[in-house]
Amino acid sequence: MAASYKFLLALSLSLLVSSAFGVRQQSLRLSDEQQCRFQRLTAAQPTQRIESEGGTTELWDENHHQFQCAGVVAMRNTLKANALSLPNYHPAPRLVFIEKGQGFIGISFPGCAETYHAYKSQYTRESTESWEEKQKGSVRDLHQKVHRVRRGDIIAIPAGAAHWFYNDGSEEVVAISINDLNHQSNQLDQKFRAFYLAGGVPKSGQHEQSRETFQNIFQAFDSNLMAEAFNVPEEIVRKMQTEQQERGLSVIVRERMSFIRPDEEQEQEQERQGRRSEGNGLEESFCAMKISTNTENRREADIYSREAGKVHLIDSHKLPILKYMDMSAERGNLYPNALLSPDWAMLGHTIVYVTKGDAQVQVVDHSGQSLMNDRVNKGDMFVVPQYYTSTARAGENGFEWVAFKTTGWPMRNPLAGYTSVLRAMPIQVLTNAYQISPNQAQSLKMNRGSQSFLLSPGGKQF
Repeated sequence: MAASYKFLLALSLSLLVSSAFGVRQQSLRLSDEQQCRFQRLTAAQPTQRIESEGGTTELWDENHHQFQCAGVVAMRNTLKANALSLPNYHPAPRLVFIEKGQGFIGISFPGCAETYHAYKSQYTRESTESWEEKQKGSVRDLHQKVHRVRRGDIIAIPAGAAHWFYNDGSEEVVAISINDLNHQSNQLDQKFRAFYLAGGVPKSGQHEQSRETFQNIFQAFDSNLMAEAFNVPEEIVRKMQTEQQERGLSVIVRERMSFIRPDEEQEQEQERQGRRSEGNGLEESFCAMKISTNTENRREADIYSREAGKVHLIDSHKLPILKYMDMSAERGNLYPNALLSPDWAMLGHTIVYVTKGDAQVQVVDHSGQSLMNDRVNKGDMFVVPQYYTSTARAGENGFEWVAFKTTGWPMRNPLAGYTSVLRAMPIQVLTNAYQISPNQAQSLKMNRGSQSFLLSPGGKQF
């Protein structure tokens, strides 16, 4: 029996890593809509809204040309206090940014053990005795790890992994999500799907497309067959099929929920141990893998300028699970009137969501045509396609953003600054390319000094 369990565990983990987390190993054949052939880029707002008992789900138009080009679907979920976002999974990897609030998220990885239960040997956020006192008369619970997340967190949700979210705070939770439909784990098509294990879009007053995209998978199964599969009375299955349907995709819980989980210091130590044991076996490394990182601390910024701003980079070095998802992110804060150096991304598309302030954004394509020269504001989203050159100048109130990238290895080529392409070229190349003097070429290379990527406002006046 033990040998059989170990075989099934290894098989589940192997399938999860090789298929659900499959990286891009083949070029994808793109339809005409996905070939990034457009004359104009514009900032977009959500076009579809789904109301639920526990909050709202807003979606950007997945058929919009810029989202078709990037192969992504964007959504914004707002969850009320004491509300539960119902369990679901999707066939593409997802990155989530917590714009506001805090809560708990659970991600169920197939093959990983239910290591959290109410035994006194476990570390808990509150003492085991007080937790057990609250649970008197109830069934002793076992479950996989539950993670505390808060404002500023970037969360990685692998393809095919069932997940849920509970808002235990006193304010709403607002979460921005990007689903990478071009990832190899999604072998269906470019239409977004979410497979819900409970709830679903109500039949009344909602868009037909929403009902097709967000539905309870249990409702179509034969209740008698499901009762036999779970070995439970058929009445329970019928509740699984219909009980939450009219309440939507999120619900208000009857009583406040509490979970067995480690103290934060103990949790961080477990994550460090998980990173050290990487490669020491799938169960030891994968099941304990960190799924989120926070971007609020200025001291932890990867790029910082006193005059221009700061940027947090979230890639596979900081969040190793992204190595399997082939996605990454950044969160930036540009001070008033500061600039982002003109640059292009060598790997993957960039999807930008404005979290605060405003900026003048310019994007230029290979033909030298300006695709975008607009002011973007809080709540706007736009795509910068791979290799297209872009820049931005913050407004009087500064500019803050979070960007999601369809590659796990983000690489930039800046045009201005210390690490720029032009600075790396010989002066004679620049003088002949632009028909300028050597002194002018020297200024072009060196006038930004040690600044790179984030450029202070003003500069020298000529």
